[in-house]
Amino acid sequence: MNQLRRTFLKGTSAAGTIAVAIAAGLLKPGQVLAAEWNKVAFGATTTADAMKDIGVGGAAESKDILIKAPDIAENGAVVPVEVTSKIPGTTAIMIFVDKNQNPLIANFELSNGTEPYISTRIKMANTSFVRVAVKAGGKAYTASKEVKVTIGGCGG
Repeated sequence: MNQLRRTFLKGTSAAGTIAVAIAAGLLKPGQVLAAEWNKVAFGATTTADAMKDIGVGGAAESKDILIKAPDIAENGAVVPVEVTSKIPGTTAIMIFVDKNQNPLIANFELSNGTEPYISTRIKMANTSFVRVAVKAGGKAYTASKEVKVTIGGCGG
């Protein structure tokens, strides 16, 4: 059998199976691609409101949350941030930037056995605290680090 024909038939049969599952209501594309969007929390204009809306209001300070970010960011459009939680049973890591128009930057939901480590790039409008909240064992914990944003990379 011709290899191209075989590849074509495999692809069309897989696409057909997925189309039937969608039509039957067994597979919903929106649910597969992303978790449910918390529009209220991501639309909040203060860190306190965003933390309350996402369920981590009143979080306790913890030294077991490690934030690796530059002390001075030369470009606020791409600030590298790494977060590691040493708290057992971590199920979510959230990143906030206090002085951004919408402080909630990201919400990472972690499944069982996932290493509680996040590495991403965030956008910062001004010098501000980068605040991280962690959910673990039904409780909420937080840590923060100040990051100075320079204009044009000219210093503090």
